[in-house]
Amino acid sequence: MTVREVMEVLDADLICREDLLSTEVNTACGSDMMSDVLAFVKEQAILLTGLVNAQVVRTAEMMDMHCIVFVRGKRPGLDMIELAEDRDMVMLCTKMEMFTACGKLYSAGLRGGSGV
Repeated sequence: MTVREVMEVLDADLICREDLLSTEVNTACGSDMMSDVLAFVKEQAILLTGLVNAQVVRTAEMMDMHCIVFVRGKRPGLDMIELAEDRDMVMLCTKMEMFTACGKLYSAGLRGGSGV
């Protein structure tokens, strides 16, 4: 699945890095606790979260994630957007709740990695 397809499945708005929408992704995780992402997540390409702070981008970068999807209509500030752009990460925003967004991606064929 490409990031563009993720965007379509989630009816998401693009926040930054349109040039990377063709990036292939095979796994995703959803969490608002970055400590859990660091401790338990393996081989994830997309992070779904309702948390909006710079630590989200830094965590995603450490875990080699390609895309951050903000759920519940949350939107990052300009500082976060610039940080994601500098780190070659796509940012999307969906109005869906995390549970619904994860379920839709799962139904579309995206799975979790070899984490927990």
